[in-house]
Amino acid sequence: MTATVLIIDDDQSVTASLALMLKQAGYKSKIAYNPKEALEKLDKESFQLVLQDMNFSRETTGEEGLDLLKEIKNHYPSLPIILITAWGSISLAVKGMKAGAADFVTKPWTNQQLLLSVKTVLGLTEADKESPKIKNITREQLEANYQISSCIGNSLSFLSILEIATRVSSTDASVLITGESGTGKEVLAEVIHQNSKRCGKPFIKVNLGAIPFSLFESEIFGHVRGAFTGATQDRKGRFEVAQGGTIFLDEIGDLETSSQVKMLRVLQDRTYEVLGSSRSQTVDVRIITATNRSLSDMVAKGEFREDLLYRLNLISLHLPSLRERIDDIPILVKHFLKTLGNVYNRSDLSISNDALKWLQSFTWPGNIRQLRHVIERAVLITSQNILQKDDFALSLSFEQNEIESINSLPNVGSMTLDEIEKAMILKCLKHHVGNISKTAESLGLTRTSLYRRFEKYGIKL
Repeated sequence: MTATVLIIDDDQSVTASLALMLKQAGYKSKIAYNPKEALEKLDKESFQLVLQDMNFSRETTGEEGLDLLKEIKNHYPSLPIILITAWGSISLAVKGMKAGAADFVTKPWTNQQLLLSVKTVLGLTEADKESPKIKNITREQLEANYQISSCIGNSLSFLSILEIATRVSSTDASVLITGESGTGKEVLAEVIHQNSKRCGKPFIKVNLGAIPFSLFESEIFGHVRGAFTGATQDRKGRFEVAQGGTIFLDEIGDLETSSQVKMLRVLQDRTYEVLGSSRSQTVDVRIITATNRSLSDMVAKGEFREDLLYRLNLISLHLPSLRERIDDIPILVKHFLKTLGNVYNRSDLSISNDALKWLQSFTWPGNIRQLRHVIERAVLITSQNILQKDDFALSLSFEQNEIESINSLPNVGSMTLDEIEKAMILKCLKHHVGNISKTAESLGLTRTSLYRRFEKYGIKL
């Protein structure tokens, strides 16, 4: 069925332009020039989407628009609304998002930008309709429709997140994935890409925390020869490399304030400028972000832009920790043993029942990443194909020994300053179970500075 859109704006030139654009894109539309007329049309006809301006008189506070939005959501809670506002009034659009709007676009908009928003919001609405009515989704049901082999687990808390991720994968909605370090945020992002219409295009991973502030524009948007000292040739940015596909921005919470503004511009206008060039480039990518930090807390502290947060988390997915899905440990262990068996040419690897119960009794502060490391270390330190409890206990003891080995300062002359710094970083990482934010804070560093030292010393996470 062709979607019908209600356009609400008091400017006839705007409504005519929007109606023509929608018609050319295959949508039907009706027009209302004020809130009263809009409510009357909604009462008489069926619409799948509303495009609504925020002002309908000389008053430009946007209160009229907010009042109309609340009125529509009160009577038609499932009807999606896209707000239209000026760039300088994005804070008003954020209020609208809090009040129930599905998305917002800023004036002046491009047809490509607005149509992308329309298609995404309608796609999400359709995806919600197709959501399984049963409460307990099974892995078999998901496997029948999606490629999810890289996401291991059968627990309800995990499958419920996986179901949402796969269901919205067919849209271009931006997705924010949160969760502790080691829970598999990057793997989930890849699953979303693999099940999207962009699966044949690039999937580009970017660790924002590892990019120094001074190189942000060059790395993300690219540069032309001569843009700065040392720029001896043109270089493509990550967005250009990801064109047509998906870009995964990990550690989004590490983005500097000025860089957040630049990122918001890209997400809003779908354009950017290569460093050293004044020509705008159009970008067509699906954006997935991830963080182990609380962006809402960062917004409250003034460390993260609220408008950027609402642009990023059209869909928000929180991955449970491994201690919240203990029942998945057996299937994860089986998967890792099979993978490691192929790597180390030991195809008969298995685990005893006592060892499996022991693994399930551990809290795993480092989550799935820590579990895999412990299993791999156990495989390496034993020649037996049936891994026992003692093998894993010994594997874990190696982690503790690594901490204890750097617990005290070395004798003068026995270590260089770089070696001492590396050892302290490793000690803090172990102490905070791989939590980058806490490690950086305890060392008195920014996350960006810490990532630079990771690269300097070859520290792998």
